[in-house]
Amino acid sequence: MTVRVGYFPQNNSLWVLRHLGILERTIPDVEWVNLRDLPSGERVDPTRGLPSVHSDHLFDGGYDFIGTGSTPPVTAQSLGRDIVYVAISGPRIENGRLVVKAGSGIRDVADLKGRKVALGHGSWQTTLLLLALEKAGLGWRDIVPVDVYDDAAQRFLSGEVDAWVGSYPYLTEVEAQTEVRTLIETDGLFSHRSLWFTRRDFATDHPAELAAIVAALQEADAWTAAHPREAAAFFAASDGRDLDAWEHALRTRPWGLLPITPDFVAEQQHAADLFHANALIPHPIRVSNALLPT
Repeated sequence: MTVRVGYFPQNNSLWVLRHLGILERTIPDVEWVNLRDLPSGERVDPTRGLPSVHSDHLFDGGYDFIGTGSTPPVTAQSLGRDIVYVAISGPRIENGRLVVKAGSGIRDVADLKGRKVALGHGSWQTTLLLLALEKAGLGWRDIVPVDVYDDAAQRFLSGEVDAWVGSYPYLTEVEAQTEVRTLIETDGLFSHRSLWFTRRDFATDHPAELAAIVAALQEADAWTAAHPREAAAFFAASDGRDLDAWEHALRTRPWGLLPITPDFVAEQQHAADLFHANALIPHPIRVSNALLPT
């Protein structure tokens, strides 16, 4: 059978796996689906909801397996998609944080009320920002979210936005040009893990193929941990960014797939409850419904 695996650079493990050819040793008929090449559909107003592109293509035959940050699976469940979590990464607390320019006068998250905040809406960055706002006693409607990704750093540097949920290696370039102040770290806010998930029918009907994907990702992650500069070249060749910056980013990230834990489910449920309370998803969900029976 043909197994379709969705991949894009933001899930570092899948991006490296695509370049190493490890999965093809056990599943010769693999179709790699670059999510950047799929139609993105209509964008969602970041003040009113969350985009659902990842889950849409998982269920319309675009691919069978995907890895993302914490937000897309929540969106999928809220739209009634029957997903199941397959694995999680270790905490990626060094990967990103909420920052402002050092001279902005914004001292804490509470000062963001009425301000423009840049983020990749629908990614883990939405989760971080919403949790940061909750901690400051604010909600989503108290800020002006600006949904950007490729040019977020430029908008932040130009002053078009007041704050930015930045991540590495993009933060590296900004830190070289201006002094930034961290409003809130990821550490202590949430674990910010990579998540891998699939459709329930694929998990139940093709367990051998699913196990092969997980095993291949484990092998690719071990290779990346041992060869961060070689892995960085795969990313730098794609986006033209500095090889050293990508190597630094990869060296700070955890590698290896871990089983789903009760702590993760509780953290994901808290985020999902916040999304619903702030009208970012249409229906409340139970994260535990997206687990396979043990």
